[in-house]
Formats: sequence, structure tokens, C-alpha cells
Amino acid sequence: MTTERNRASFRDPSGFLFSRDGVLYRQVNQRYRSDYSLLTGSGLYDNLVKGRLLVPHEETTVEPEEPSLAFKVICPQRVGFISHPYEWSFSQLKDAALTTLSIQRRAMKHGMSLKDASAYNIQFHEGKAQLIDTLSFEAYKEGAPWIAYRQFCQHFLAPLALMAKVDVRLSQLLRNHIDGIPLDLASRLLPFGTRFNFGLATHIHWHAKAQSHYAGEKVAASAGRMSREALIGLLDNLKSAVQTLDWKPVGTDWGEYYTFTNYTDSAFEEKKRILNEWVEKVRPASVWDMGANTGVFTRIAADKGIPSVSFDIDPAAVEKNYRQVKTARERHILPLVMDLTNPSPSLGWNNHERDSLTSRAPADMVLALALIHHLAISNNVPLWQIAEFFHGLGKWLVIEFVPKSDSQTQKLLASREDIFDEYTIEGFEKRFGGRFSILDKRAVSGSGRVMYLMERIEN
Repeated sequence: MTTERNRASFRDPSGFLFSRDGVLYRQVNQRYRSDYSLLTGSGLYDNLVKGRLLVPHEETTVEPEEPSLAFKVICPQRVGFISHPYEWSFSQLKDAALTTLSIQRRAMKHGMSLKDASAYNIQFHEGKAQLIDTLSFEAYKEGAPWIAYRQFCQHFLAPLALMAKVDVRLSQLLRNHIDGIPLDLASRLLPFGTRFNFGLATHIHWHAKAQSHYAGEKVAASAGRMSREALIGLLDNLKSAVQTLDWKPVGTDWGEYYTFTNYTDSAFEEKKRILNEWVEKVRPASVWDMGANTGVFTRIAADKGIPSVSFDIDPAAVEKNYRQVKTARERHILPLVMDLTNPSPSLGWNNHERDSLTSRAPADMVLALALIHHLAISNNVPLWQIAEFFHGLGKWLVIEFVPKSDSQTQKLLASREDIFDEYTIEGFEKRFGGRFSILDKRAVSGSGRVMYLMERIEN
């Protein structure tokens, strides 16, 4: 029997996550007994699970990891891929914010309140933003303010405002500030005109000034009293502030990629047929599509019920992908923003709170379509390093070689010296052949491109 405590689950004394023989459990500590009983006995748990707002769990009889502290051990439904807020599109972060507020409103109707509003407690599970931390609730105390208010503003409202009002790429500030974007920083970065927006003025600009004014001071408990009606008004105002923020996915490099690709319609369809054949042949348990754009090829796997993550560097492409997920109510595809030349690193305390991209590997099958020329030529990454990178990501690899003669590659070479002597199909097969067995190879008619199905050679 092998047991491993989740190294990111240490901040809340109410309990923690651990894995035993590959199964995920959450220990509920004695100090959370009354709140857990209220959560399950008040009907709140059933209400949230029915609304697909909380990942469900089952109570178990397995031995606790720390018996002296334990009240119960529960087994939560496992989320296929844990993503981070700085990997989300604008609408994903917005939906996560609205989900958090909806959960708080429902909690209050059942005599409870969220004690934290961390964006990391929300995950996109089966196409919908859901809370994954069962221990986030506490009994509501009449007259008490919402203890999670500041955290909500830092984790959700501030980054959304910066993305909508300044630049969508400012979501990456969440990589540097994993406890949320400081409100004084957000206030300085936002345009002056946002001070005339009641929601942003109240919850960011004035909030930041209040934090600065009262920093280091001990405030009497009675000073922060807030009636239930006032708290509901605060939640409604936050909801309005979030809902009025918008961002249109235009003006980025790859958001219209498929409109301007050099593929003919017949070649494009042939590429989809080849991929479909290989997915049917392998039947992978999971798929990562690296450089997925709007997810056209990811959906070949996702539409078969295969859990698929659709990565792309372009926030507009990911935004469009996620909007399609919502419109079609798709449950098996997760769009995420990811720069493969600078992928998400391990962050937080002792570099273990937030997992890097590679530490969340492996997937069963990895797709790398119309990607290698960007890595090798735009970013000067040697072929052997690209092969090594993909070798660590998954067992099966579907990769497309884009030759120098291709018009897209020629665009990359137009403003730079061609120093890429190894970038030939022979050089590609040599380098990847050292890491993978090449099982199939198909030329895409009329394009000059070649697709490969490979299987990882185990070390």
C-alpha cells in the first residue's frame, strides 16, 4: 500500500488531500466536524452537486492519514486535469468568478458561507466551472462580513478588469501573484476612467485605498459588522461588476489561423481523416493537443468521449474554443492558454503548490499539428530537444512535419537567416526516431506536409 500526501494541500487546518494506491481522498479533521455536518445536513451539499457547482464525494471507511486529527475520510470525484487561473481564457475566469458568487448565495440560504474564494478552488470539470474544495464552507454568523471578499477581488475581479480594460495578457500576473493580484497594483494599472465605474471604483480603487489606510492596524470586531441584507447587496454588486466586464477575442496572431491557412479544403479534410483513423486505432484514455488553436482537431478525440485538453498560446483562439464548449455544452474538452516555449512552471511554497505543465503529464496521446516549425524556427529549439520534450508528455504522439517549402514556414524565414540545416524530413525522422518508434507516416495531399503516428520508446 502506497500513500502520498498532497503537497499543495496544507493551508487549511480543516483537512487535507492524500492519495492511497492511486485513489484520491480528503481527510476531514475533527475541527471541521460541525461545519461538515451542517454542509451535508442542511441540504447545501445536495443543492450544489445537483446544480453541478460542487464536485461530489463519497464517504469512506478507509484509514485516515492522520488518525489523531481525523473526523472522516471522503473520496471526491476525480477531476481529469487540474488547471490554473493563469491558464484560463477571459470567459473561463469570468465563469469561475460567477460560479463562486452563485455558490456563496446558495450557501447563505442554507446557513453557511464560503470562508475563502480562491480561484484555485474552482476547476473546469466536464465542461463546467465547479468547486473542488468541500471544506471551503463555514457556518454563517449573523452580522459577520464576508471573510473571502478581499480574496475574491484579488483572484477574480482585479485580473478580469485588467484583462478587459488594459490587455488580456495581464492574466499572466497571476503567475507572479498566486495569492491574487494586489489591489493597489491593479488600481495603478487600470485606466483613470475606471474610477467612474461604480463596481470597479468600489471593489478595486476604494478597496485598495482602504487596505493601505488600515494596513497594520487592529480593527475592532464590531467595526466590520454587516447585515445579511448588506452582504447580499455586496454579492449582487460584485456579480454586476463581473458581468459588465467583457473582452472580444480579436486582434491576436492566431485567432483567425484556419481562415488564412494554406491548406486546401480537401487537404484539411484529409488531415482530419488521418487523425480520426489513428485515434480510432489507439483509443487513447486522454489527449493533449499542443498548439490546438480553436480546437478543431482536439474535437476529433473529444467527440468520442475522450477527455482532451486543448492548449494554445493565443488567448483569442482559446477564448473562441471555450465559447464553443459552452454553446455546444461539450463535456470532454478543456481549452487552456499555454506558451510551450515558456510553459507553466511549478509555483508556490517549495515549488509544490501549483504543478508545472510537465508534472501534470503524461497524457495517453499528444497531438502536435502545425507546430514544429514554430518551435524549431521561430524559437530556435533544436529538433532533439523538441523530441525530448514530447517524449515526456505522453505515450503516443501524432505530429505533423511542416517543410521549409511550406508557405507558413517561408513566412517565418522571411526576416531571418536560414541557419536550420537539420530542419529536413530526414533530420526530423532521425531525431524523433531516437525517442519514438515511427508506426505510420502519411503525406497530406497537396500540402507538402507529412503526418506521423509514433509510440514512445521507454527509457
